[in-house]
Amino acid sequence: MTPRYLAMFSLLFSVSALAQSVDDAKFVNLAHNYLERVFRLHPEDATSLGDHRHDDRLSDYSPAAIAGELAGEQSFLQRLEKIDSGRLTGPNRVDARLLRDAIEAQIFTLTELQPARRDPLFYETSYAGGLYLLVARDFAPAEVRLRALAGRLRDIPRVLQQARGNLDHPPRVFTETAIERAGGAIVQILHGFDDLLAQAPSLKAELAPLQAAASAALSDYRDWLQQDLLPRSNGDFRIGADVFRRKLRFALASDLSMEEILQRAEADVATTTAALYDTARLLYREYLPQAAGSQLADRHHVIKTVLDRLADEHPTQDTVVARADATLREATDFVRKHDLVTLPTTPLQLIVMPEFKRGSGIAYCDGPGALEKNGETFYAISPTPQDWPEARQASFYREYNNYMLYDLTVHEAMPGHFLQGAHANQFHAPTLVRAVFQNGPFIEGWAVYCEQMMAEHGFGGPKVRMQQLKMRLRAALNAILDQKIHTEGMTEREALDLMMNTGFQEEGEAVGKWKRAQLTSTQLSTYFAGASEWLDLRASAQARDGAMFDLKRFNDTALSYGSPPVRYVRQLMGL
Repeated sequence: MTPRYLAMFSLLFSVSALAQSVDDAKFVNLAHNYLERVFRLHPEDATSLGDHRHDDRLSDYSPAAIAGELAGEQSFLQRLEKIDSGRLTGPNRVDARLLRDAIEAQIFTLTELQPARRDPLFYETSYAGGLYLLVARDFAPAEVRLRALAGRLRDIPRVLQQARGNLDHPPRVFTETAIERAGGAIVQILHGFDDLLAQAPSLKAELAPLQAAASAALSDYRDWLQQDLLPRSNGDFRIGADVFRRKLRFALASDLSMEEILQRAEADVATTTAALYDTARLLYREYLPQAAGSQLADRHHVIKTVLDRLADEHPTQDTVVARADATLREATDFVRKHDLVTLPTTPLQLIVMPEFKRGSGIAYCDGPGALEKNGETFYAISPTPQDWPEARQASFYREYNNYMLYDLTVHEAMPGHFLQGAHANQFHAPTLVRAVFQNGPFIEGWAVYCEQMMAEHGFGGPKVRMQQLKMRLRAALNAILDQKIHTEGMTEREALDLMMNTGFQEEGEAVGKWKRAQLTSTQLSTYFAGASEWLDLRASAQARDGAMFDLKRFNDTALSYGSPPVRYVRQLMGL
């Protein structure tokens, strides 16, 4: 190349680089300003992410604040559209799309779903979650956290008053659930800070009247829910096909359509049931060696008999936490021995689930926020609520028996949510967009994929394999229930029949899932859709790499991009 053309090339390269840096700078600035606004408007979200500048406040739910938020979302979307996304570089190329999706999703929520008007549980984020976040993590001295708690306690009566003004004809199940959970929140306000106050006893006198006022306000609010809102809670919990389709697009950010998810889920029920039968036959012969051939040929009988035998071996209120702790150690040792994925060095603490969170599931994983200095993750295990009758407790623990706890630990902790979250927190980008707007199907899909991966490698033998396949069946049925309940009018009887007879679920689990399906449209689809995308991704990598495919390298690479939609991971991995 001649000096003249070299100089021209250098000039063009410099101009191109400058243009890219200008567009990147515009995006980084816009993303920063947008997130600063989100943290300011929603202090509870900021706390959960580890930004503690707004810990002494709760969200403003006044009509003026909601209208102002909507106007701001629309303004940021217009500004984002002016940035040439084709000129963005590095992580910004994906993160700009994630930010656009997040803004459009929030506009959809504010204009179409309107949870402030439709859902009493929407406010639980403040009067329960906003307090718990300050107690659960040891991010600052007790005095600092208690001062923040004092500010939020002062805000609770205002939040509850705004809820009274906003709520208008919600679905009955929403109001009933809010009434049920309010008692746990009151207990949390009155006694949830005892350990912190023991570290800073000088603040007891200051917090006591605030606790009394907040608990009294919440008690009055519960009475209002019962006496005023419940009689007019005649809204339809079903959101309908049109809204469901649009909400699902935001919830999944997937290339899978609503119709394809349903088709694949129904096909997966058949293949998973067949695998359950194949595994159950081996155990059936072990349990009933004298069984006749006709009994072995009855597929439903064989599966149900084996699952019932496994359910007989279950924890109790007194042993469930210790049992979960033992399974966690075993799962960690198994992952290390088989070298399936790089283990994190961040801490994991098993805790007893707070009372106000109990009743809908046995466990959850609570990972640190992207900005949290204390990187501790909590694997929460739940004894049943104290007011549950003995029969309901028994059904619950038969569902979450000793072998199901192994599979649950894989999903929630190792190598599921805990490990994935630890890897995600190692990802760094010019903005916090990817850390803040994590993709549910990526996260839940990884956890379901891990259940299958661990079972494929023999974790827990055929007894745990039975539970993994039952959970896989549950994931497919969740997607079917989610869609058919909200778009096709599936009844409670039909849903329970599907879960108990096709899914082999205990009655208590099925009843709880029916309630959850009413409360959380589209969320139940994330497990199956996400797992399908993860398995498709692995299959693509195996097809490309052939004999050179390395499972650990695949897992580590796929987890290295944070928690974006799987379709972006596919692009980043060249698949």
